Amino acid sequence: MWRRTGFGNFSIQVPGMQMGQPVPETGPGILLDGYSGCPAFSDTYSSAGDSVYTYFSAVAGQDGEVDAEELQRCLTQSGISGTYSPFSLETCRIMIAMLDRDYTGKMGFNAFKELWSALNAWKENFMTVDQDGSGTVEHHELRQAIGLMGYRLSPQTLTTIVKRYSKNGRIFFDDYVACCVKLRALTDFFRKRDHLQQGSANFIYDDFLQGTMAI
Repeated sequence: MWRRTGFGNFSIQVPGMQMGQPVPETGPGILLDGYSGCPAFSDTYSSAGDSVYTYFSAVAGQDGEVDAEELQRCLTQSGISGTYSPFSLETCRIMIAMLDRDYTGKMGFNAFKELWSALNAWKENFMTVDQDGSGTVEHHELRQAIGLMGYRLSPQTLTTIVKRYSKNGRIFFDDYVACCVKLRALTDFFRKRDHLQQGSANFIYDDFLQGTMAI
């Protein structure tokens, strides 16, 4: 629900929540800080870190960063998608936008390691809920996957997500990851502006556009 509070200013409400109230069954910390499906970057990398750097450095430019097209090549060559289709260019664009903290439109190695951890966690969740091994998830499986990441969304919001990312009611891995990226990025954007962590925030219109159009 949107409520206009003055010219150029809007108030946004998380679907299924009353203004100023925590998410039912969770409290604000789960929805707004619960990134169990997208772990924060950690310096504690195993020997897998060597291969991760190899994938990255093979496509990175002289500036040590990758753009969306380079990221797409990197992820395809790494084989992280497994038996699923390679990531689309659009999904790679929003992956970069999710972690583009200096607004360069590119991703350095530290951000890539953070993305790598997130992708592996999302893939594990996807495989866990794809119980029939179809390579896609349906409405009820997506609800389970999102729950595993710590989010508690209203049925209406979940239905909206399914309509946005499904093909004939089924969500493929690439679209699933795109959904996870956007969910994390928009939740983080909202959380930073919800200073009291109560599930409500006020936005300047231009701030809202910059934060959402980038994803």
